[in-house]
Amino acid sequence: MALLPVDEALARIMEGAAPGASETVDLLAAAGRVLATDVSAKLTQPPFDASAMDGYAVRDVDVALLPASLVVVGEAAAGRGFGGRVGAGEAVRIFTGAPLPSGADAIVIQENVTRDGDRITVTDGTPDAGHVRPKGGDFADGDVLLVKGRRLDARALTLAAAMGHARLEVYRKPVVAILATGDELVPPGTKPGLDQIVSSNPIGLAAMVSAAGGEPRLLGIAADRPDDLAAKIRAAAGADMLVTIGGASVGDHDLVAPALRSAGVSLDFWKIAMRPGKPMMFGRKGGIDGVQRVLGLPGNPVSSLICGRVFLMPLVARLAGRAADVAPTAMLPLAVAIETNGPRQHYMRARREITADGRWCVRPAPSQDSSLMSPLADADCLIVRRSGATAAEAGTHVAILDLDF
Repeated sequence: MALLPVDEALARIMEGAAPGASETVDLLAAAGRVLATDVSAKLTQPPFDASAMDGYAVRDVDVALLPASLVVVGEAAAGRGFGGRVGAGEAVRIFTGAPLPSGADAIVIQENVTRDGDRITVTDGTPDAGHVRPKGGDFADGDVLLVKGRRLDARALTLAAAMGHARLEVYRKPVVAILATGDELVPPGTKPGLDQIVSSNPIGLAAMVSAAGGEPRLLGIAADRPDDLAAKIRAAAGADMLVTIGGASVGDHDLVAPALRSAGVSLDFWKIAMRPGKPMMFGRKGGIDGVQRVLGLPGNPVSSLICGRVFLMPLVARLAGRAADVAPTAMLPLAVAIETNGPRQHYMRARREITADGRWCVRPAPSQDSSLMSPLADADCLIVRRSGATAAEAGTHVAILDLDF
Protein backbone atom coordinates (compact mmCIF):
# COMPACT_ATOMS: atom_id res chain seq x y z
CA MET A 1 0.00 0.00 0.00
CA ALA A 2 1.38 3.43 -0.95
CA LEU A 3 1.93 5.99 1.78
CA LEU A 4 -1.19 8.10 2.25
CA PRO A 5 -0.72 11.90 2.54
CA VAL A 6 -1.57 13.31 5.96
CA ASP A 7 -4.31 15.60 4.65
CA GLU A 8 -6.08 12.73 2.89
CA ALA A 9 -5.74 10.46 5.92
CA LEU A 10 -7.23 13.16 8.14
CA ALA A 11 -10.10 13.75 5.71
CA ARG A 12 -10.96 10.04 5.71
CA ILE A 13 -10.81 9.87 9.50
CA MET A 14 -13.03 12.93 9.93
CA GLU A 15 -15.55 11.95 7.25
CA GLY A 16 -19.03 11.70 8.72
CA ALA A 17 -17.86 12.56 12.24
CA ALA A 18 -20.54 14.50 14.11
CA PRO A 19 -21.71 14.84 17.71
CA GLY A 20 -24.10 12.18 18.85
CA ALA A 21 -26.85 12.13 21.43
CA SER A 22 -27.32 14.82 24.07
CA GLU A 23 -27.84 14.66 27.80
CA THR A 24 -28.81 17.14 30.51
CA VAL A 25 -26.24 17.72 33.25
CA ASP A 26 -25.72 20.00 36.23
CA LEU A 27 -23.78 23.21 35.63
CA LEU A 28 -20.73 21.91 37.49
CA ALA A 29 -20.61 18.88 35.20
CA ALA A 30 -21.06 21.01 32.07
CA ALA A 31 -17.61 22.65 32.08
CA GLY A 32 -15.90 22.03 28.75
CA ARG A 33 -18.99 20.46 27.23
CA VAL A 34 -20.83 21.75 24.16
CA LEU A 35 -24.40 23.03 24.13
CA ALA A 36 -26.80 20.84 22.18
CA THR A 37 -29.52 23.52 22.08
CA ASP A 38 -29.95 27.27 22.35
CA VAL A 39 -30.32 28.62 25.88
CA SER A 40 -32.59 31.56 26.71
CA ALA A 41 -32.81 33.60 29.88
CA LYS A 42 -35.43 32.61 32.44
CA LEU A 43 -35.36 36.02 34.10
CA THR A 44 -34.36 39.65 33.61
CA GLN A 45 -30.97 40.95 34.74
CA PRO A 46 -30.80 43.23 36.64
CA PRO A 47 -34.34 42.46 37.84
CA PHE A 48 -34.79 46.11 38.93
CA ASP A 49 -33.12 49.49 38.56
CA ALA A 50 -30.11 49.15 40.87
CA SER A 51 -27.51 51.47 42.30
CA ALA A 52 -24.00 51.13 40.86
CA MET A 53 -22.44 53.22 43.65
CA ASP A 54 -22.64 53.89 47.37
CA GLY A 55 -24.41 57.21 47.96
CA TYR A 56 -27.93 58.60 48.09
CA ALA A 57 -30.94 58.02 45.91
CA VAL A 58 -32.56 61.35 45.03
CA ARG A 59 -34.89 63.08 42.63
CA ASP A 60 -32.94 64.86 39.96
CA VAL A 61 -35.15 67.94 40.24
CA ASP A 62 -34.25 68.36 43.95
CA VAL A 63 -30.53 68.71 43.25
CA ALA A 64 -30.65 70.81 40.12
CA LEU A 65 -29.18 73.73 42.10
CA LEU A 66 -26.30 73.16 44.53
CA PRO A 67 -25.84 73.13 47.40
CA ALA A 68 -29.07 71.28 48.11
CA SER A 69 -30.35 70.16 51.51
CA LEU A 70 -32.39 66.95 51.73
CA VAL A 71 -33.84 64.84 54.52
CA VAL A 72 -32.85 61.16 54.71
CA VAL A 73 -35.98 59.04 55.02
CA GLY A 74 -34.55 55.54 54.87
CA GLU A 75 -31.89 53.14 53.67
CA ALA A 76 -31.57 50.65 50.80
CA ALA A 77 -28.98 47.86 50.75
CA ALA A 78 -28.36 44.88 48.49
CA GLY A 79 -31.04 42.32 49.28
CA ARG A 80 -32.91 44.79 51.46
CA GLY A 81 -34.62 47.59 49.54
CA PHE A 82 -36.44 50.68 50.77
CA GLY A 83 -40.17 50.02 50.73
CA GLY A 84 -41.34 53.62 50.63
CA ARG A 85 -41.25 56.36 48.04
CA VAL A 86 -38.80 59.24 47.72
CA GLY A 87 -40.73 62.50 47.78
CA ALA A 88 -39.84 66.14 47.26
CA GLY A 89 -36.79 67.18 49.30
CA GLU A 90 -36.06 63.60 50.37
CA ALA A 91 -33.19 61.15 49.92
CA VAL A 92 -32.50 57.49 50.73
CA ARG A 93 -29.10 56.20 51.79
CA ILE A 94 -28.26 53.55 49.20
CA PHE A 95 -25.51 50.98 48.70
CA THR A 96 -24.16 49.28 45.59
CA GLY A 97 -26.55 46.67 44.24
CA ALA A 98 -29.60 47.93 46.09
CA PRO A 99 -32.87 48.59 44.22
CA LEU A 100 -33.45 52.20 43.29
CA PRO A 101 -36.37 53.38 45.47
CA SER A 102 -39.62 54.43 43.90
CA GLY A 103 -39.66 58.14 43.10
CA ALA A 104 -35.87 58.44 42.81
CA ASP A 105 -34.24 58.78 39.40
CA ALA A 106 -30.57 59.50 40.18
CA ILE A 107 -27.73 58.76 42.56
CA VAL A 108 -25.40 61.25 44.21
CA ILE A 109 -22.20 59.57 45.32
CA GLN A 110 -21.28 59.77 48.98
CA GLU A 111 -18.08 61.70 48.26
CA ASN A 112 -20.21 64.68 47.18
CA VAL A 113 -22.38 64.69 50.29
CA THR A 114 -22.00 65.89 53.87
CA ARG A 115 -24.37 64.50 56.49
CA ASP A 116 -25.61 65.83 59.78
CA GLY A 117 -28.06 63.52 61.49
CA ASP A 118 -30.95 62.84 59.18
CA ARG A 119 -30.07 65.65 56.78
CA ILE A 120 -27.59 65.74 53.92
CA THR A 121 -26.16 68.56 51.88
CA VAL A 122 -25.20 67.83 48.32
CA THR A 123 -22.17 70.08 47.95
CA ASP A 124 -20.45 69.17 44.73
CA GLY A 125 -20.82 67.34 41.45
CA THR A 126 -24.08 66.45 39.78
CA PRO A 127 -26.41 63.50 40.20
CA ASP A 128 -25.79 60.89 37.56
CA ALA A 129 -28.31 58.50 36.03
CA GLY A 130 -25.24 56.56 34.89
CA HIS A 131 -24.85 55.44 38.49
CA VAL A 132 -28.09 53.50 38.01
CA ARG A 133 -28.01 50.08 36.43
CA PRO A 134 -31.31 49.92 34.54
CA LYS A 135 -33.64 46.96 34.80
CA GLY A 136 -32.85 44.55 31.95
CA GLY A 137 -29.65 46.39 31.10
CA ASP A 138 -27.82 43.06 30.76
CA PHE A 139 -30.58 40.82 29.42
CA ALA A 140 -34.31 40.26 29.52
CA ASP A 141 -36.43 37.19 30.15
CA GLY A 142 -36.51 35.14 26.94
CA ASP A 143 -33.32 36.53 25.40
CA VAL A 144 -31.25 33.80 23.67
CA LEU A 145 -27.72 34.42 24.92
CA LEU A 146 -26.00 31.05 24.48
CA VAL A 147 -26.39 29.24 21.19
CA LYS A 148 -26.15 25.60 20.19
CA GLY A 149 -22.53 24.59 19.60
CA ARG A 150 -21.09 26.95 22.23
CA ARG A 151 -18.35 25.37 24.32
CA LEU A 152 -19.12 25.98 27.97
CA ASP A 153 -16.18 27.78 29.55
CA ALA A 154 -16.23 29.67 32.85
CA ARG A 155 -17.75 32.77 31.23
CA ALA A 156 -20.57 30.89 29.54
CA LEU A 157 -21.36 28.90 32.69
CA THR A 158 -21.49 32.07 34.79
CA LEU A 159 -23.93 33.57 32.30
CA ALA A 160 -26.05 30.41 32.26
CA ALA A 161 -26.30 30.50 36.06
CA ALA A 162 -27.25 34.19 35.99
CA MET A 163 -29.90 33.37 33.39
CA GLY A 164 -31.55 31.07 35.91
CA HIS A 165 -30.35 27.67 34.69
CA ALA A 166 -29.13 24.91 37.01
CA ARG A 167 -28.85 22.26 34.26
CA LEU A 168 -27.98 22.40 30.58
CA GLU A 169 -28.46 20.10 27.59
CA VAL A 170 -25.04 19.19 26.19
CA TYR A 171 -23.63 16.69 23.74
CA ARG A 172 -22.57 13.40 25.26
CA LYS A 173 -18.84 12.87 25.69
CA PRO A 174 -17.54 10.36 23.13
CA VAL A 175 -16.16 7.28 24.86
CA VAL A 176 -12.70 6.30 23.65
CA ALA A 177 -11.42 2.84 24.58
CA ILE A 178 -7.62 2.67 24.69
CA LEU A 179 -5.80 -0.65 24.35
CA ALA A 180 -2.06 -1.14 24.60
CA THR A 181 -0.61 -4.29 23.02
CA GLY A 182 2.63 -6.18 23.41
CA ASP A 183 4.28 -8.80 25.62
CA GLU A 184 7.06 -6.32 26.39
CA LEU A 185 4.77 -3.92 28.26
CA VAL A 186 4.11 -3.58 31.99
CA PRO A 187 1.82 -1.04 33.71
CA PRO A 188 3.26 2.19 35.16
CA GLY A 189 4.61 1.64 38.65
CA THR A 190 5.57 -1.95 37.88
CA LYS A 191 9.26 -2.77 37.70
CA PRO A 192 9.95 -4.00 34.15
CA GLY A 193 11.90 -7.17 33.51
CA LEU A 194 15.08 -7.27 31.50
CA ASP A 195 13.18 -7.42 28.20
CA GLN A 196 10.24 -5.20 29.16
CA ILE A 197 9.31 -1.50 29.15
CA VAL A 198 6.67 0.62 30.86
CA SER A 199 3.39 1.16 28.99
CA SER A 200 3.31 4.97 29.06
CA ASN A 201 1.27 5.74 25.93
CA PRO A 202 -2.22 5.05 27.34
CA ILE A 203 -1.74 7.65 30.07
CA GLY A 204 -0.81 10.39 27.61
CA LEU A 205 -3.51 9.42 25.12
CA ALA A 206 -6.15 9.36 27.87
CA ALA A 207 -5.14 12.90 28.82
CA MET A 208 -5.44 13.95 25.17
CA VAL A 209 -8.91 12.42 24.91
CA SER A 210 -10.03 14.31 28.03
CA ALA A 211 -8.53 17.56 26.75
CA ALA A 212 -10.45 17.16 23.46
CA GLY A 213 -13.76 16.61 25.25
CA GLY A 214 -13.94 12.81 25.35
CA GLU A 215 -14.13 10.17 28.06
CA PRO A 216 -11.17 7.75 28.04
CA ARG A 217 -11.61 4.12 29.01
CA LEU A 218 -8.38 2.17 29.57
CA LEU A 219 -8.61 -1.51 28.58
CA GLY A 220 -5.18 -2.49 29.91
CA ILE A 221 -2.50 -4.37 28.00
CA ALA A 222 -3.22 -7.17 25.54
CA ALA A 223 -0.63 -9.91 25.25
CA ASP A 224 0.66 -10.91 21.82
CA ARG A 225 -1.88 -13.72 21.56
CA PRO A 226 -4.90 -13.75 19.24
CA ASP A 227 -7.26 -14.84 22.02
CA ASP A 228 -6.21 -12.06 24.41
CA LEU A 229 -6.35 -9.45 21.67
CA ALA A 230 -9.81 -10.62 20.67
CA ALA A 231 -11.05 -10.48 24.27
CA LYS A 232 -9.69 -6.97 24.83
CA ILE A 233 -11.15 -5.74 21.53
CA ARG A 234 -14.56 -7.15 22.56
CA ALA A 235 -14.25 -5.15 25.78
CA ALA A 236 -14.38 -1.98 23.68
CA ALA A 237 -17.97 -2.72 22.66
CA GLY A 238 -20.15 0.34 23.12
CA ALA A 239 -17.28 2.82 22.84
CA ASP A 240 -17.44 5.44 20.11
CA MET A 241 -13.79 4.81 19.30
CA LEU A 242 -11.19 2.14 19.85
CA VAL A 243 -7.55 3.20 19.93
CA THR A 244 -4.97 0.44 19.79
CA ILE A 245 -1.31 1.08 20.54
CA GLY A 246 1.45 -0.94 18.95
CA GLY A 247 1.40 -3.65 16.31
CA ALA A 248 0.24 -1.19 13.65
CA SER A 249 2.82 -2.40 11.15
CA VAL A 250 2.34 -5.45 8.95
CA GLY A 251 5.30 -7.55 10.06
CA ASP A 252 5.23 -11.21 11.05
CA HIS A 253 4.82 -10.35 14.74
CA ASP A 254 2.17 -7.66 14.29
CA LEU A 255 -1.12 -9.26 15.29
CA VAL A 256 -3.35 -6.22 15.74
CA ALA A 257 -4.55 -5.82 12.13
CA PRO A 258 -5.63 -9.48 11.81
CA ALA A 259 -7.35 -9.28 15.20
CA LEU A 260 -9.23 -6.16 14.19
CA ARG A 261 -10.32 -7.71 10.91
CA SER A 262 -11.50 -10.81 12.75
CA ALA A 263 -13.56 -8.53 15.02
CA GLY A 264 -15.33 -7.04 12.01
CA VAL A 265 -13.24 -3.91 11.51
CA SER A 266 -12.87 -2.77 7.92
CA LEU A 267 -9.42 -1.19 7.64
CA ASP A 268 -9.20 1.86 5.40
CA PHE A 269 -5.42 2.48 5.49
CA TRP A 270 -2.34 1.57 7.52
CA LYS A 271 0.56 3.61 6.17
CA ILE A 272 0.85 7.41 6.28
CA ALA A 273 3.41 9.73 4.72
CA MET A 274 4.34 11.39 8.00
CA ARG A 275 7.11 11.25 10.50
CA PRO A 276 7.04 10.26 13.17
CA GLY A 277 4.01 8.04 12.80
CA LYS A 278 4.18 6.19 9.47
CA PRO A 279 2.60 2.92 10.70
CA MET A 280 -0.89 4.13 11.66
CA MET A 281 -4.14 2.32 10.90
CA PHE A 282 -7.69 3.54 10.56
CA GLY A 283 -10.88 1.60 10.12
CA ARG A 284 -14.53 1.36 11.02
CA LYS A 285 -16.73 -1.22 12.60
CA GLY A 286 -20.50 -1.11 12.09
CA GLY A 287 -22.97 -2.24 14.68
CA ILE A 288 -26.44 -1.86 16.13
CA ASP A 289 -25.32 1.19 18.10
CA GLY A 290 -23.67 2.86 15.10
CA VAL A 291 -20.18 3.03 13.67
CA GLN A 292 -17.17 2.58 15.89
CA ARG A 293 -14.03 4.27 14.56
CA VAL A 294 -10.74 2.49 15.12
CA LEU A 295 -7.31 4.12 15.21
CA GLY A 296 -4.24 1.93 15.36
CA LEU A 297 -1.38 4.07 16.66
CA PRO A 298 2.33 3.24 16.63
CA GLY A 299 3.85 1.82 19.79
CA ASN A 300 6.63 4.39 19.87
CA PRO A 301 5.46 6.96 22.47
CA VAL A 302 6.53 10.02 20.48
CA SER A 303 4.93 8.70 17.29
CA SER A 304 1.83 7.71 19.22
CA LEU A 305 1.30 11.10 20.84
CA ILE A 306 2.04 13.09 17.69
CA CYS A 307 -0.41 10.93 15.74
CA GLY A 308 -2.81 11.51 18.61
CA ARG A 309 -2.43 15.27 18.26
CA VAL A 310 -2.85 15.24 14.48
CA PHE A 311 -5.66 12.66 14.16
CA LEU A 312 -7.16 11.57 17.49
CA MET A 313 -7.79 14.94 19.13
CA PRO A 314 -9.59 16.51 16.14
CA LEU A 315 -11.79 13.43 15.80
CA VAL A 316 -12.70 13.37 19.50
CA ALA A 317 -13.38 17.11 19.41
CA ARG A 318 -15.71 16.74 16.42
CA LEU A 319 -17.62 13.88 18.09
CA ALA A 320 -17.92 16.00 21.24
CA GLY A 321 -19.41 18.88 19.26
CA ARG A 322 -16.34 21.08 19.47
CA ALA A 323 -14.56 22.83 16.63
CA ALA A 324 -11.89 20.41 15.42
CA ASP A 325 -8.41 21.94 15.33
CA VAL A 326 -6.99 20.25 12.25
CA ALA A 327 -4.73 22.91 10.77
CA PRO A 328 -1.52 24.63 11.91
CA THR A 329 -2.38 27.46 14.24
CA ALA A 330 0.25 30.10 13.37
CA MET A 331 3.33 31.01 11.35
CA LEU A 332 6.53 31.91 13.20
CA PRO A 333 10.12 32.61 12.08
CA LEU A 334 12.73 29.94 12.74
CA ALA A 335 15.34 30.64 15.41
CA VAL A 336 17.84 28.43 13.55
CA ALA A 337 18.21 26.95 10.08
CA ILE A 338 16.72 23.52 9.32
CA GLU A 339 17.58 21.00 6.62
CA THR A 340 15.65 19.82 3.58
CA ASN A 341 12.72 17.58 4.44
CA GLY A 342 12.28 14.10 3.01
CA PRO A 343 9.24 12.56 1.31
CA ARG A 344 7.09 12.38 4.46
CA GLN A 345 5.40 15.31 6.21
CA HIS A 346 7.49 16.04 9.29
CA TYR A 347 6.21 17.13 12.69
CA MET A 348 9.23 18.57 14.49
CA ARG A 349 9.14 19.07 18.24
CA ALA A 350 9.82 22.71 19.04
CA ARG A 351 9.42 25.57 21.51
CA ARG A 352 8.38 29.15 21.03
CA GLU A 353 10.73 31.75 22.46
CA ILE A 354 11.25 35.51 22.45
CA THR A 355 14.23 36.99 20.65
CA ALA A 356 16.51 39.71 22.03
CA ASP A 357 14.45 42.34 20.20
CA GLY A 358 11.21 41.09 21.76
CA ARG A 359 9.79 39.07 18.87
CA TRP A 360 8.44 35.56 18.89
CA CYS A 361 10.23 32.78 17.05
CA VAL A 362 10.27 28.97 17.13
CA ARG A 363 13.23 26.72 17.89
CA PRO A 364 13.20 23.01 16.97
CA ALA A 365 14.51 20.54 19.53
CA PRO A 366 18.17 19.68 18.92
CA SER A 367 17.29 16.03 18.35
CA GLN A 368 14.20 14.83 16.49
CA ASP A 369 14.87 11.16 17.26
CA SER A 370 11.39 9.67 17.66
CA SER A 371 12.55 7.42 20.52
CA LEU A 372 13.16 10.44 22.80
CA MET A 373 10.21 11.40 24.97
CA SER A 374 11.82 14.23 26.95
CA PRO A 375 12.02 16.64 23.96
CA LEU A 376 8.30 16.10 23.38
CA ALA A 377 7.53 16.86 27.02
CA ASP A 378 9.60 20.04 26.73
CA ALA A 379 8.01 21.15 23.44
CA ASP A 380 5.00 23.46 23.27
CA CYS A 381 4.38 23.14 19.53
CA LEU A 382 5.22 21.16 16.40
CA ILE A 383 6.80 22.63 13.29
CA VAL A 384 4.87 21.22 10.33
CA ARG A 385 7.06 20.65 7.27
CA ARG A 386 5.50 19.50 4.03
CA SER A 387 7.06 16.59 2.18
CA GLY A 388 10.01 17.67 0.06
CA ALA A 389 10.30 21.08 1.72
CA THR A 390 13.60 22.75 0.93
CA ALA A 391 16.14 23.80 3.55
CA ALA A 392 15.06 26.88 5.48
CA GLU A 393 17.29 29.59 6.92
CA ALA A 394 16.86 31.21 10.31
CA GLY A 395 14.07 33.78 10.06
CA THR A 396 12.03 31.77 7.56
CA HIS A 397 8.40 31.56 8.63
CA VAL A 398 7.13 28.04 9.24
CA ALA A 399 3.75 26.61 10.20
CA ILE A 400 3.30 25.44 13.78
CA LEU A 401 0.70 23.28 15.49
CA ASP A 402 0.00 23.84 19.17
CA LEU A 403 0.60 21.04 21.65
CA ASP A 404 -2.42 21.78 23.80
CA PHE A 405 -2.77 18.57 25.76
